[in-house]
Parts: sequence; C-alpha cells; structure tokens
Amino acid sequence: MFDFIEFSLLDVLDILLVATLLYYIYKLLKGTVAINIVIGIAFIFLIWKITQALKMEMLSGILGYLLSGGVIALIIVFQQEIRKFLLMIGTTNFTNKRSFLKQLKFLQTEISSEIDTDVILEACKKMSKTKTGALIVIERTNALDFLINTGDTMNAQVNEAILQSVFYKNSPLHDGALIIRDNYIVATRVVLPISDSTKIPARFGLRHRAAIGVSEKTDAVCVLVSEETGEISYIKDGEFVLYKDFDELNEKMKKDFI
Repeated sequence: MFDFIEFSLLDVLDILLVATLLYYIYKLLKGTVAINIVIGIAFIFLIWKITQALKMEMLSGILGYLLSGGVIALIIVFQQEIRKFLLMIGTTNFTNKRSFLKQLKFLQTEISSEIDTDVILEACKKMSKTKTGALIVIERTNALDFLINTGDTMNAQVNEAILQSVFYKNSPLHDGALIIRDNYIVATRVVLPISDSTKIPARFGLRHRAAIGVSEKTDAVCVLVSEETGEISYIKDGEFVLYKDFDELNEKMKKDFI
C-alpha cells in the first residue's frame, strides 16, 4: 500500500532532469511576454487533465485536439526562445569544470559571475563624455566561444584604462564588440549577429542592432555607448532596459550577475 512513496534511482534522476528543463524554460521566458502564453497553456492542460479524470469525453477530446494541434503554433511563437535554449545546451562545455558548473548555477548557489560593473560603467561614463562609440558584451551562462573566434583574443582583467583604450577612435581594436567573461576581457573586434527586428527605431545604427542581435540569441547582456549622442544603453533579452540614473543601472546590472 505504500508503493507510491518508494523511489528508485531512476525516479530521482527523472525528477532532476525535469527540474533542470523547467529551470531553463523559466530562465529563457522570465521577464518576457512569452511567460503569459506558457501560463495560458498550462491552465488549458490542467483543465484537460481534470476533464479526463471526470470522464468528460467531449470536452477532454476538444482540449486534447487543441493541445496536440498547437505544437506547430508553439514552435512558431517560441522560435526565438527555442533557438536560445538549443544554443544554451549546444554551447555548454562539459570538459570545462568551471563552465559546466556555471550551467548548474541554480544548484550551486555559491557560484556567481564576479563582474565589476562599477569599473565598466565608469569607463562608459568617460567614453560618453567624449562620444566614443563602444559595444561591450558580458557573458553570462551561454558560452560565447562561437563569437570570440570571430575577433582577436585577449586575456586582460577589466579596468577603465583598457576599456577606454580599446574603443579609442584611433585604436586598431575599436571596430567591433568587446567580450567580457568572468571579469576578464577575452576578445576584441568581435563580429556580432545583426538583429533583423522591425521594431528597432530607425535612429539606432548597426551597433545597437548588433547588441540586440546577440542578446536575442544568447543570454548575454550588452552595454553600449552611442557615437552620435554619447547615450549609454543597456540591452538584455533583445530589449532596451530603462533606467533613471547610473546608480539604478548599476543595481540592475549587479542583479543580472547574481
């Protein structure tokens, strides 16, 4: 009579795998409108299971056809999220212990990216005053090796002087993006994918489109300085993150690396 509380090793593994999958789905959809669609689907699925249990054959049949026929629609709706999820899995470096543990950060709470946001923003403030264009990409859990390979590799700890010198207009390294991983500059002159979104206002140039493009395809965040206006933008999940002042921006950035 107590068989239902007996767990085998496979049951534990099954629960862990489902928990991991749900975590990744939540992480990809958090803060987006897609989360509302997921809640709606989950609600319909729950009603379907209740109607099945109550043997309401007609209603459960309709809901069953609705859910099964909606798979193609879901693929279209969640195209961006599915691509990001597959990229997250595909770029996991299981041979690198540190990279692997980063992917399991929700199980290892002591693991976090130590990004010095104060230094990055201070450098951006100074570049903003001189209207020096800059595009900084900060890696989170998705490995950006496929982008790093398009630029010049570097291994220098983040500091104001290096950030400013890289983007100095006469510097041979200023063209393209700079990638930061674990508070180290790992690449410069990186070529980023350009977003083809029609929602981006025409006043934004290729630098902004590139920042939106990489944040659409990965969970990286971007800080950029406009060469025309000196405005500092923070881009995450393919969208501009609004802020009132630098203190609020710094606070938002710190939260993204906890």
